[in-house]
Amino acid sequence: MTPDELYALLPAVHRRRDAQQGGPLRALLTLVAEQAAVVQEDIERLYDNWFIETCDDWVVPYLGDLVGYEILPRIAAALSDDTSRATGLPAAAVPRRDVADTVTHRRRKGTLALLEELASGVAGWPARAVEYHRLLCVTQPVRRYSTEGRDARRRSARGALVDVRRAEVLDRLGGPFDDCAHTVEVPRAGSARRPGRYGIQSVGLHLWRLRTYSVTRAPAYCLDRDRACYTFNVLAIDTPLYTAPVPEPSSGRVADETNVPEPIGRRALAERLYDYYGPGKSLCVWTGPDADGDVVPLDRIVAADLSGWRYRPARGQVAVDPVLGRLALSPGTAPAHGVRVTYHHAFSGDLGGGEYPRPEPVTADAPERYRVGPGEDHTSIADALDRWRAGKRAHGGKAEVIVEITANEVYEDLTDIRLDPGDRLTLRAADGVRPVVRLTGRHGGDRQRALTITGAGRPTARIVLDGLLVTGGSVRVRGGVERLVVRHCTFVPGWLLEERGTPLAPGAPGLDIAHSPVHTEIHHSIVGALTVDGGEDNRVELYDSVVDATRSEATAIGAADGGPAGVLLTARRTTVLGAVHARAVDVLENCLLAGQVSVERRDQGSLRFCWLPKYSRTPPRFHCEPDHSGDPDRVDLRFAATRYGSPDYVRLADDCADAIRRGGANGCEPGALHHLFQPLREDNLRTRLDEFTPAGCDTGLFFVT
Repeated sequence: MTPDELYALLPAVHRRRDAQQGGPLRALLTLVAEQAAVVQEDIERLYDNWFIETCDDWVVPYLGDLVGYEILPRIAAALSDDTSRATGLPAAAVPRRDVADTVTHRRRKGTLALLEELASGVAGWPARAVEYHRLLCVTQPVRRYSTEGRDARRRSARGALVDVRRAEVLDRLGGPFDDCAHTVEVPRAGSARRPGRYGIQSVGLHLWRLRTYSVTRAPAYCLDRDRACYTFNVLAIDTPLYTAPVPEPSSGRVADETNVPEPIGRRALAERLYDYYGPGKSLCVWTGPDADGDVVPLDRIVAADLSGWRYRPARGQVAVDPVLGRLALSPGTAPAHGVRVTYHHAFSGDLGGGEYPRPEPVTADAPERYRVGPGEDHTSIADALDRWRAGKRAHGGKAEVIVEITANEVYEDLTDIRLDPGDRLTLRAADGVRPVVRLTGRHGGDRQRALTITGAGRPTARIVLDGLLVTGGSVRVRGGVERLVVRHCTFVPGWLLEERGTPLAPGAPGLDIAHSPVHTEIHHSIVGALTVDGGEDNRVELYDSVVDATRSEATAIGAADGGPAGVLLTARRTTVLGAVHARAVDVLENCLLAGQVSVERRDQGSLRFCWLPKYSRTPPRFHCEPDHSGDPDRVDLRFAATRYGSPDYVRLADDCADAIRRGGANGCEPGALHHLFQPLREDNLRTRLDEFTPAGCDTGLFFVT
């Protein structure tokens, strides 16, 4: 009940006397109604916790216990920790979907399709199960050779000898969709040292750990207008295109190429163009100004090798290279309004901005919102900011505002943001879009620019950047700003990238703070080098982010002159590529510091569950590598890729030492991808496979990506 409804239940005489005395009874009933609402909400929440579909994450293990669901022994203690709940550990350790399907899985125990469902339910990874005994070289008995009946169907399910004239078969050799015959391998599929695939009892579960992320109706980057050469990626870099997975039908069959996030090959695109191309599919191309009727028809798409841009499509055709993420039109036919594309690329997790859902922080008041994009009131970010400033001058009291970008456009008008004392500005992308703020172009000899954020007077202004991709320069904060929050953003390391991803300005700062004591928070973002100048009142907090100086010998966090940054640094679950020079630290926890670390004040703060190079000068360390293992040569930090734009960017290499891969506080990997809990997912999956593997079979995990 609301306070008014509760107050209306009182007799009228009491309400009149209460009004005469200033309303103390009404104030009391307001407090009573608030507490009653809290109790009522808790009762409703308890009812929701009875069901696996609606319960809280911490309740899932208890419901699982009722059906005999066993969790990993070392995880039970971690689930009772409040900090583990905040990082999402319970959802990864005890997957809700797996608990819900426990009874159903036991009824289907031993079936091949169940193994794929386990991988999706337990680890969240798409999978393909393969029975390797069907792919062994077997001499067919002549006396049973026939062209019809059960024997023919049995032979068709077995591997055949390689037909060197079928190139599509050769492309699949050694992969999860290989259907050629192989000789027997002695090692077991589940061997911990050297697993073998092709055994009589071997069953392989091929797993895709990378996720696909869509980019919808975004402008392609024109490299050469005369030759009509484009890249799908607006950063003008080669980006391999991936399949947008189609859910498997509930018929019990195993996955094929369209059901998993597999890179699209040139030959696969040519042979199965209908499966990959079109609106709502893996990729699509628009060359006309109309939003609905300008899709390039299917019969005009040609799969081609555009390396070196030697291929020239015929007039009216559009050549697409899915391996490099390039497209080309016939020379001289580049449309004046540009080309728009939809495609899917791969990455490890929700980091650095994109079309994935980003929860909007809850605010007490609903600030005024200006929307920017096609069909909105404002076509540019600068127009929206000018209207906000005009409204403040005319009416006052409009210190808080949200400028929301609603389309995948490129904005080149934003170079300066000026804030008045007390301003609260949020510049964010709407859910489902990833706008690009380009601070410099590539044509016409444009000089390098910066997005400068300046406050006036005492540092009381606050600004939030949410869901943006900033390229072509750095973000500079100069005076009068009290707080800067960066959420799900990318400040491209090295400012600009060449087509192979090489930065044009290696070591250049992505975020430059000076002349003001700023409290900076960076969440789930990728930024270039961080430069902080000024007094000791600066605070920088990094959470689930990447700070990339593009070179291991460059300074990732420091002052502009190469000295220590005048900052109190806090970092949790962060990967730093480059050296760190800071005045003081509060805590560095679950971090990968791939450069020399030097902290001036070593009597303050601590480092916990981190990897950092030997001979680093830091405050006290706890369970840090390679100190903890005592063998620096064996515990060597290795990434699958360190160049921004690669699908494996900042992912630990598969041959990285277990002391690093499981060196986090809860037995998972430190760094920006800690929130994926990949070692925990792998352990969970292996535990479930022991329970549901078909009798007499040996199952192994093989990671495709």
